[in-house]
Amino acid sequence: MPELAEVEFYRRRWSAGHGAKIVAVHVHERAKVYRNREAVHIAKALTGAKLLDSGTAAKQMLFRFSGGVWLGVHLGMSGELRVEPADYPPGKHDHLVLRQAKRSLVFSDPRMFGAVLLHEGKNPPDWWTKIAPAILSPAFTVKWVADFLARRGRAPIKAVLLMQERFPGVGNWMADEILWRAALHPARLASSLTPKEIKTLHRECRFVCRGALKYNAGVGGKMPSELNQFMPDSWLFNHRWEDGRRCPRTGALLRRDEIGGRTTCWSPAHQKPR
Repeated sequence: MPELAEVEFYRRRWSAGHGAKIVAVHVHERAKVYRNREAVHIAKALTGAKLLDSGTAAKQMLFRFSGGVWLGVHLGMSGELRVEPADYPPGKHDHLVLRQAKRSLVFSDPRMFGAVLLHEGKNPPDWWTKIAPAILSPAFTVKWVADFLARRGRAPIKAVLLMQERFPGVGNWMADEILWRAALHPARLASSLTPKEIKTLHRECRFVCRGALKYNAGVGGKMPSELNQFMPDSWLFNHRWEDGRRCPRTGALLRRDEIGGRTTCWSPAHQKPR
């Protein structure tokens, strides 16, 4: 599933169309990605509207158009946003194409786990405004984290970090990175963290989010891997994907297992059970 920085990366692609009018809309009418309106309704609402701006929150994107039209996009597991030439012929998996005079804004989703949502009105939709405060916002406080850990006390801390109602935008690799930096074993129960550990967890959540946006949100429309750029080797990120890799802090072997329902990588020498 996409995480904070990946969502921002794809949003930036469509930002090339800010300020331009949608002159035509192509849809696949029977695609399953249209969650709250029929495809033809979405095409009608967007045709002739100008794309004003856009934003991200958690794993969601919201594009604001003139005339009080809002388009929400969730990428799911295989979705992506692209910019193609104005006369681009849509492919099999291009379920939404917004044509502008100089370009086409394309939403492609082969597995159709993503979502396209339409909202019409002066204010943004409720599903957007109800998203939890961003981790980098002032509202994400130590107390905010501590209260949530207390309510989810019987769950492994790894599983808790993936709960979007408190940690919006955090996905699997980010959760592993946060716990590794905080020296917390991923199987620790949320209720077992001390006030000092909670403060450390809060700090590392913000650090990893800032780093993910810096290194993984893309440069010039390309992902870091396409530019041969990666996270610094001091991060767990570069070492977590394969068996037999070593902890960049201790040099000891990393371990990979399923915790909280997700494949998890951690350093037994660094993240010890309490």
